[in-house]
Amino acid sequence: MADLTTILDSREALAKLDQSNMLGSIEALHKQVEHAWEATQQITFTPTASIKQVVICGMGGSSLGADVIKHLYKDQLTVPLDIIRDYTLPKYVSTETLVILSSYSGSTEEVIACAQAAIAQQAQVMVIASGGTLIELAKERGWPSYQIDPLHNPSGQPRMAIGYAVFGMIALLSKASLIQLTQEEVDQVATTIKITVEQSDVSIQQDKNPAKILAYSIFDKRPIYVVADFLEGVGHVVANQTNENAKAFADYKVVPELNHHLMEGLRFPKSNTTTHVFVFFNSALYHPRNQKRMRLTRQIVEENQIETLPVDLEANTPLSQAFELIALVSFASFYLSMIEGIDPSPIPFVDKFKHELK
Repeated sequence: MADLTTILDSREALAKLDQSNMLGSIEALHKQVEHAWEATQQITFTPTASIKQVVICGMGGSSLGADVIKHLYKDQLTVPLDIIRDYTLPKYVSTETLVILSSYSGSTEEVIACAQAAIAQQAQVMVIASGGTLIELAKERGWPSYQIDPLHNPSGQPRMAIGYAVFGMIALLSKASLIQLTQEEVDQVATTIKITVEQSDVSIQQDKNPAKILAYSIFDKRPIYVVADFLEGVGHVVANQTNENAKAFADYKVVPELNHHLMEGLRFPKSNTTTHVFVFFNSALYHPRNQKRMRLTRQIVEENQIETLPVDLEANTPLSQAFELIALVSFASFYLSMIEGIDPSPIPFVDKFKHELK
């Protein structure tokens, strides 16, 4: 383990490992949100038929926005929203389906296959990409599209463009009159992110820095992130970022579902007591029963001699809390990679797999 004093508190030391400037992407998250919202205001969409379901196609980091939105807006969405991480669309996709194709590169093979299926099944289509085949298709077929200009993602990693992904997709859904978002809410999210960035800044030492505390707590352990209701999709985002940024085996679990099975799986193997840490992301905005479940679940995990760490989210809206959590764990996963002594941006096994697949 690297010396935290010399590594985590020094931008110069961090930069030696952070060759692609992932820290810059994390610190610019609020700018991504503002940039995406501003860039999408000119997009227009006129449905050709009543929209009865939404299907969002994306892989890896390009599907994370869909996960966030599906759970964050479940009380507002009046039609089903399905997420496809594969080559084919459901048979129910038709002229009454809105298919959103999401690929940061614009060339993800599974999403391109879904684009062809959407054409064959005569779906209504919108696109989010930075370029590539998807943008070409959108221009050819007149599909409304948000072409990401990744100005505020210097690392170039799709997973670190989460501000573009979430707000680009929210904007497209709002253009289809499926969800609503005001400028005031956008500003509130940006302010929340700025506060979290200030609290997690490199200059803030470990004992007062929530992201460094979290990173140190999960170092050399398997973190299990525990969330509830509207943060379920965000749980997926932060586990994904920990996997890819810190190259760490992280997972997420959701209350109340885990109460119906996982608690009985804590006793074995006995190594759970030394290898795992459960991080409980608490919110006063959860359903009251879920707030109680989070407390009781933590007690049971501790009764099984497994370490826990409570993290209380403080923003006052679900959307702002979602980005408070994303910003916090983005920093924590970055700091964890620094403690491990590795550059967080390269994903050699994913890249090798894609190469071999071709």
